[in-house]
Amino acid sequence: MTLKGTSLIGQSELAGTTEAVSAINPATGETLEPAYPGVAPADIERACQLAADAFDTYRETGLEARATFLETVASEIEGIGDELIERAMAESGLPRARLEGERGRTCGQLRMFAKVVRAGEWLDVRIDPAQPERQPMPRADLRQRHVALGPVAVFGASNFPLAFSVAGGDTASALAAGCPVVVKAHPAHPGASELVGRAIQAAVRRCELPEGVFSLLFGAGNDLGQALVQDPRIQAVGFTGSRRGGQALTALAQARPQPIPVYAEMSSINPVFLMPSALEARGEALADAFAGSLNMGAGQFCTNPGLILAVKGAPLDRFVEAAAKAVAGTQGQTMLTPGIHAAYDQGVKALADQSAVTEVARGQDGDSANSGQPGLFLTDAGHFLGDEALQAEVFGASSLIVACDDPAQMRQVAEQLEGQLTATLQMDDADTDAVRTLLPTLERRAGRILANGWPTGVEVCHAMVHGGPFPATSDSRTTSVGSAAIHRFLRPVCYQDLPEALLPEAVRDANPLGVTRLLDGQRES
Repeated sequence: MTLKGTSLIGQSELAGTTEAVSAINPATGETLEPAYPGVAPADIERACQLAADAFDTYRETGLEARATFLETVASEIEGIGDELIERAMAESGLPRARLEGERGRTCGQLRMFAKVVRAGEWLDVRIDPAQPERQPMPRADLRQRHVALGPVAVFGASNFPLAFSVAGGDTASALAAGCPVVVKAHPAHPGASELVGRAIQAAVRRCELPEGVFSLLFGAGNDLGQALVQDPRIQAVGFTGSRRGGQALTALAQARPQPIPVYAEMSSINPVFLMPSALEARGEALADAFAGSLNMGAGQFCTNPGLILAVKGAPLDRFVEAAAKAVAGTQGQTMLTPGIHAAYDQGVKALADQSAVTEVARGQDGDSANSGQPGLFLTDAGHFLGDEALQAEVFGASSLIVACDDPAQMRQVAEQLEGQLTATLQMDDADTDAVRTLLPTLERRAGRILANGWPTGVEVCHAMVHGGPFPATSDSRTTSVGSAAIHRFLRPVCYQDLPEALLPEAVRDANPLGVTRLLDGQRES
């Protein structure tokens, strides 16, 4: 497929007229063709209007038709073939195996949501039949289902050019809910975005859906994103990126005459608690596994283990020594963009310049100009508790070890942490009582708590929570990964005493959709 450098508005393609964005190969510094001129305000309005025009039709598509559409998107993406992988490699510096796996995850989550749509449990149908003879007052006939919120603006993420981008989890879950989607492509990977965008556009056409179900827009700077969030036709926002960016979009959304939700995944340092028994028994092995998790994907994961907590003593000393050796032997990898690489270097320098922080180890330089040199640092709990700056996320392969006086101080540090996507426990059976004491704190601080693993790697499944208290996300009640992500883009509607002929199929007595329902408080068999 020849890349054209155009935005996609419904079934049309548009050559923009404002400042262009161009991808840069972070491994070589080469500017990649074509350039992608940005859309004008009138183009943004047209995309949003098409989405609004499509909404009432698309949200009432049958369950089978919508599921088939999601599966068709997955097939169209797979049909692009190796061209998508090669372009994404050039734009991101990520290796082939990583991107092939990410393509599989992207298509897998589309197919997962197709199954979710068919099952219909997301409709959450509840029926309380009329009770005209009830005393002292009769009860009306009440029926509830969930409906789509409306058109959704999705912001592509830099660190997952496929799985959190044009057809990523936000887009997949919004489309599954019945919401048309307008995507702002990330400027770091416009070519991959165009390829995937054309696949979705083709799926819309093949499934004979309204053209406004999907649009893909390019733009430099912040104007495009701000315009989307402020457009009155947009009813929700999905965002993965920096804390500053997420907060700015949330403020814009809340300042609208009609405020809307922004589901932003932003900042997390993902603490790892090395419990005393586990640390003593297998500290060296934990150090090697930690170093592997730290530098996976150049540390450019939102679940990267950026904080290690343990009790002072010989076991921690051995862990630090082994971790320093492992990190020092680790080669830096190419980071996603020159800007991300520069921000990483600044963050590492800020840590190293702290008088209360000791640099334990630095990894080896990589082969490219934008390689992130891994870093490992050490401080004590007293200084960590006294300096909020030590909680700042450094996006990349950098981690800070916090030495605590005892398990009680570990819990004290946990109490002072900001909201996190994950909290990890390295523990043995002898640590159970100490973990039991710590667990309530972690439940208040994190969206996912894991034992004897590492936080990098997020399974796309029904039970996954990829979210957490602020600043991990802007809404701790939600997840951006897994089947529960669909609920971000739904709201309940109750129908009272409506004639059968006017009731949606999901709440009719005959249950023509065959979905599971709650009837007078009891789950139908």
